[in-house]
Amino acid sequence: MFRTALRNVLAHKARLLMTVLAVMLGVAFVSGTLVFTSTISNASQGSSRKGFDNVDVAIKPSGNTQSTPGARSPVDQKLLDKAAHLPGAASATGTVSGFTAIADKSGKLIGDGFSTDGGNYFPGADGKDARYPMRDGAAPKSADQFALDAHTADHGGYKVGDTVRISVDGPVREQKLTGIFTTDDGTVAAGGTLALFDTATAQKMFTAPGEFSEIDIKAAPGTSQSALKDAVEKILPKQGATATTGKQLGDDQAKFIATTMDGMKNALLAFAGVALFVGIFIIANTFTMLVAQRTKELALLRAVGASRRQITRSVLIEALVVGTVAAVTGLLAGIGIAAVLRALVGATGAKVPDGPLVISPSTILTSLLVGTVVTVLAAWLPGRRAAKIPPIAAMNSLHATATTKSLVVRNTLGALFAGAGTAAVLTATGMSYSGSSRAIMGVGVGLLLIGVLVLTPLLSRPLIALAAPALRLFGISGVLARQNAVRNPRRTAATASALMIGLMLITGMTAVAGSAQQAIDKLATASLKADYMVSMASRTPLSPDVAKKLASTDEVTASSPLRNSPARIGTTTEFLTGVNGKDFGKLTQLDFSEGALGTLSGDRAVVDDSTAKEKGWHTGSRLPVTFEDGKRGTLTIGGVYQRNQIIHGIILDNATLAPHQKHITDMQVMVKTKDGATAASKDKLVTALGKNPAITVADKKDVSGDIAKMITLMLNMLYGLLAMTVIVAVLGVINTLAMSVFERAQEIGLLRAIGLDRRGIKQMVRLESLVISLFGGVLGIGLGVFFAWATGELIKATGQLSTYETVLPWGRMGLFLALAAMVGVLAALWPARRAAKLNMLQAIKAE
Repeated sequence: MFRTALRNVLAHKARLLMTVLAVMLGVAFVSGTLVFTSTISNASQGSSRKGFDNVDVAIKPSGNTQSTPGARSPVDQKLLDKAAHLPGAASATGTVSGFTAIADKSGKLIGDGFSTDGGNYFPGADGKDARYPMRDGAAPKSADQFALDAHTADHGGYKVGDTVRISVDGPVREQKLTGIFTTDDGTVAAGGTLALFDTATAQKMFTAPGEFSEIDIKAAPGTSQSALKDAVEKILPKQGATATTGKQLGDDQAKFIATTMDGMKNALLAFAGVALFVGIFIIANTFTMLVAQRTKELALLRAVGASRRQITRSVLIEALVVGTVAAVTGLLAGIGIAAVLRALVGATGAKVPDGPLVISPSTILTSLLVGTVVTVLAAWLPGRRAAKIPPIAAMNSLHATATTKSLVVRNTLGALFAGAGTAAVLTATGMSYSGSSRAIMGVGVGLLLIGVLVLTPLLSRPLIALAAPALRLFGISGVLARQNAVRNPRRTAATASALMIGLMLITGMTAVAGSAQQAIDKLATASLKADYMVSMASRTPLSPDVAKKLASTDEVTASSPLRNSPARIGTTTEFLTGVNGKDFGKLTQLDFSEGALGTLSGDRAVVDDSTAKEKGWHTGSRLPVTFEDGKRGTLTIGGVYQRNQIIHGIILDNATLAPHQKHITDMQVMVKTKDGATAASKDKLVTALGKNPAITVADKKDVSGDIAKMITLMLNMLYGLLAMTVIVAVLGVINTLAMSVFERAQEIGLLRAIGLDRRGIKQMVRLESLVISLFGGVLGIGLGVFFAWATGELIKATGQLSTYETVLPWGRMGLFLALAAMVGVLAALWPARRAAKLNMLQAIKAE
């Protein structure tokens, strides 16, 4: 039986090629994803660990130090001096870090705003900082000097002696570049920027005079990291600071990088999973048709003694051979994809750490298992059907068609699954948002999808019948195409299902993304009267000088900085939001369920409804507050407003909050201008701020676009998924039509004999392909719309997007249907040509 299976594989090479391609595509994306993410993760982890080579123990402020009212960081000069004189400590370095934007010579920000760091040059006894060897020039020694990493300096075209425009918290500073250094810092290795200042200047910029972000201690020869850590812990204050070994820091950083890469890996593997799922239909279809074509052969094997188990096994062996070939080729193609992806990432300007291409044994094993297991599982049901063919009936060319009983059982099961799934989805949409509602929704979607897949053969006849009037316009070719499409409903269903799944996903997600974007736009329009929101590109705090500069600009009619400050209210720490009480009402339009905004001044505050409900607060509630500086006061709730993505929390007047803040900084500044949000107004604001590359001036559209950025990114990824699904679906349609043409060779010969010309044959096959593809497209779009509506109901139940309404993307849905039609037309090109080329007499004699 093994030899028979191998012979069958070699005898049907052309017919199995499409199956191999479908499986290979899925495996290639799986292996490519694993190799690419492993390579980037391994290189990033190696680069990151280099940054801890000179750190044996690090002292950092504990997580609650900055959020505790009245607290001062204990990681200061006093602690640094103690650490430097510890037994077993070779040296101790005080480090300071924070956001620093570097402008290129055209005034644009170098980097992406989130990996643009600043730090301090901490010279040792020899006057040098071993972490940052100078390639050119010297270290900074005064407040107007700084040093820059070599990669950024080269990228910006800077050399020692140049004056560079930088920004730390808003205002533009002009610093003299005194040195260019090299570094193994992981952020720089990944394409970030690093600027260094003398320690006193860095402390004024990023922490406070005498305070450090971290103290790094190097162990003396013969002292282990754990022993040094034990010694360090003896000098730590009881609260406010922690000690961690360099090895632990490296491991934590590596774990963080691995976790970050897992997100990318899972997203890419989802694409591959859908491609493989779609490929299952192609594989099952292929083996079903191959079994049907070998009916006599299988019957003879049964007649000479082969058991049902052996027949099934022979089909599975064929599948194993096909799957192995596809898996091996897919693995090799995936390695090539990973190499190309890495090169493309580098070509976009993103710096990828150096490192070898990582092809782990687990990647090889996973790819081979995925290819073989998927193929064998998909071929199992056709193998079982092959074993059930009665020998006598088969030798008389009586193909065993599905019995009425089997069809009734199939349709009954499909209806039960679809009904249960629909009920579960509808139940979830009527529930409040919770883990239970999400779980019920997920189960319902799965059951409904299974039910529709099972019922697809039943649905194919009435839906394809709707196309009959249009097909009759093509004469006899159209009539024959419709009949051929419904002749074998299971085959039609399996072929259409591949496209249905892809279009279902993309239609549903497009509708959800579009609806969410519209809801966010409404939210921004409804809650904001301000024309612009001004903030740092890194989302780090702004200097209060920015708000003062904007307020003094002639173009500005009203403005308000938004400030955050921790405070103790009762037994918990809450963040207070300070605003310009006089102008806040001119810049926002909040929906109040209790009280009103009025004028924010003195101890009067307003709070969002979610916080009020959680704390049990109402209009008139008096809240005992311990401010950031440790002083106590009382706030009175004057109103409860509806929370939204832009404005939320406890809001009070800056005049009340500012006296209690240790360091006054703004998160954002809301601005209203004379002429509204126009290009000219924006240019005036940008110019007034010194054309600062670190500051963004965003209008309402920019604000909503920023919030919806993740939705857009996800949607773009899903369009990539659609492209992959379409490729696999095209292969499926080509495979089905090619094998269908082979099966109907005699019939096509007879049609030619009675007068149907080659053009008519081509048109018949093309129309059949078009009808099957449109059938899959209509089903997919219909399911996608239903799932989008259900998901929208769940989103509304969260209370986060009160303005959410399901909006159907009619234009894109039409485009998706046109795409389905194009799939049908393209997939039919080769099978139609092959059918038209059949020799009439040889086709009539074919069995």
